[in-house]
Amino acid sequence: MKTLYLECAMGAAGDMLMGALYELYPEKERFLADMNALIPGVKLEAEGVTRQGIAGTHMRVDIHGQEEGHERRRMHDHHQDHHHEHRSLADIHAMIDAFPLPEAVREKARRVYGLIAQAEAEAHGVEAGEVHFHEVGALDAVIDVTGVCYLLYLLAPDAVCASPVTMGSGTVRTAHGLLPVPAPATAKLLTGVPVTAGDVEAELCTPTGAALLRTFAGSWGVMPDGVIQGCGHGCGTKDFPRANCLRAFLVDDLSRAEEPNDEVTELKANIDDMTGEALGLALERLLEAGALDVSYAPAAMKKNRPGVLLTCLCRPGDADRLAAEVLRHTSTFGVRRTDCRRYALAASMDAVETPWGTVPRKTGTGYGITKSKPEYGVLAEIAAERKVPLAAVRAVYDRAEQAQ
Repeated sequence: MKTLYLECAMGAAGDMLMGALYELYPEKERFLADMNALIPGVKLEAEGVTRQGIAGTHMRVDIHGQEEGHERRRMHDHHQDHHHEHRSLADIHAMIDAFPLPEAVREKARRVYGLIAQAEAEAHGVEAGEVHFHEVGALDAVIDVTGVCYLLYLLAPDAVCASPVTMGSGTVRTAHGLLPVPAPATAKLLTGVPVTAGDVEAELCTPTGAALLRTFAGSWGVMPDGVIQGCGHGCGTKDFPRANCLRAFLVDDLSRAEEPNDEVTELKANIDDMTGEALGLALERLLEAGALDVSYAPAAMKKNRPGVLLTCLCRPGDADRLAAEVLRHTSTFGVRRTDCRRYALAASMDAVETPWGTVPRKTGTGYGITKSKPEYGVLAEIAAERKVPLAAVRAVYDRAEQAQ
């Protein structure tokens, strides 16, 4: 089992997370080439830097030849905010949807921005669709979020664990004015997460960093026992008395191969007074809020009523927040929680070249088992483009896979 452990002793920001993961990924030129094909005029570079004598990587985003100020530097030069376009959530999603990256990467990036939009909406008393991003809507922030999602897709850890998050203290100047640290949206995103203020008076955890952690971290605490396979250092832009870097460790747990290797939470509720349309909308809202999966099953209710059993699968750290979402979007008065250990295969991604195009393939291994399957969304796109049944595309894929 391969666990990615994120040490957030100096907080978390998108550029720091990307720098740490970049150092762990072996095909660095491939990653940079893919990222630099996303937005014309926007270039991502990896710079070797040192912070308090520790060597690491700073991910630099140049826009038309000029470095864009990263979100975590907003408190040092607030005038830069006026140069950023203000984008809505729909604008961000449309931009991400156009990226030539696997759908799994785009879906995670959309989910990160969905979490930020919800937190900003709650912090400022508006609807999520009315939120206009300032700092986190800048192109460098979009590259940060997408780069982290892509590197995690490429590294394909079996589990992601993070340390308690150091938030910092003091105030931060933003497009909304002078705000306390943590900023209101960051505080919303870190609800339910172990945190500490630390002894550095600055914004150490940004909304982007908090949303990325909430999206990917399945547990919080100390580094798991195992063998360290790699360590990456992602550096921030400012020098502090402490080394301003986030460390990412790949830890191979060799001792528990036959035991459950993952933790999830099931949230359940019995419902007998909602329409199918309303239940469908509730399912969509829960997935948008970060649920791993949501399903309905027929249930026989009291008073001889037909009903459904709603089951929402999520990470333990998201359970309290998603339970509130179930109560908000359904008619139930109560939600049951069950914390589970599960057996999960180690997932990795590669691709199969077919006469009709490249199809990403997901492979799972572990417990003496190996299985793989193509990405359905790509097969469906090919079927639509060529106006053929999905079964015909799958047959072409199967022949190409067997010929490899």
